Amino acid sequence: MGKLSIVLGLAALMFTGCAINRDIMFKTPRDYQFDTASDTLDRQFKIQPDDVLSFRMYANDGFKMVDMVNEENLSMTSANRIQFSYLVHPDGQAKLPVVGYVPVAGLSIREAEMALEQRYSTYYQKPFVLLSVSNRRVVVFPGGGGDAKVVMLENNNTSLLEVLARAGGIAKRGDARRVKLFRKDGEQRKIFEFDLSDIDNLKYADMVMQADDVVYVQPNAEIARGILQEVTPLITLLTSAVLVLGIIQTFK
Repeated sequence: MGKLSIVLGLAALMFTGCAINRDIMFKTPRDYQFDTASDTLDRQFKIQPDDVLSFRMYANDGFKMVDMVNEENLSMTSANRIQFSYLVHPDGQAKLPVVGYVPVAGLSIREAEMALEQRYSTYYQKPFVLLSVSNRRVVVFPGGGGDAKVVMLENNNTSLLEVLARAGGIAKRGDARRVKLFRKDGEQRKIFEFDLSDIDNLKYADMVMQADDVVYVQPNAEIARGILQEVTPLITLLTSAVLVLGIIQTFK
């Protein structure tokens, strides 16, 4: 009876360490209230704090940018092509040459270019501004273990569907009904959940990605496989324990 108690104790110890589907992240309760995406989704990328802006400015509506016929101007044209990078600070402003701090957070690329052209018009004739954001990226978890990817946002209108495609699509284990999007909103993150299995929700697949978004496809729980993985070591231990006890009994 004492030996049986030892075996049962070992079994109980093993079960206390069992946990099925421990690789599932960002679990939410059934009654969790997700943020609501607007029915009229913004289809333009917006500049936000911590973005790094690549900035170029030309006078005379960019005349020197295209005037490459005159060889005397070639070196000047090449110099004008040099890009400089400027950080968008937490207050939403970027410090640029001559004009100083300029609020750019919340603006689209074109809106920011127009605002800067207005600022520089005080110092230059017909300024022509080119802006781009060089550090935009999205982290995508497609729903399978070990296959997360960092997707660089090369276009200003990169959609949710596009970043999923560039990450290889939704994994076999992924649940298209539970696609979560984590988006920075000041110091907090908004959390959205979309059902991309329904054609009526295609508008959410067209949602434009912002820098530092996290897309997480909830994996389907693998109960049977998880139980088997957890129970197999236990069965092996119990079998070994019973075998050892049997051998001990034979020598008594």
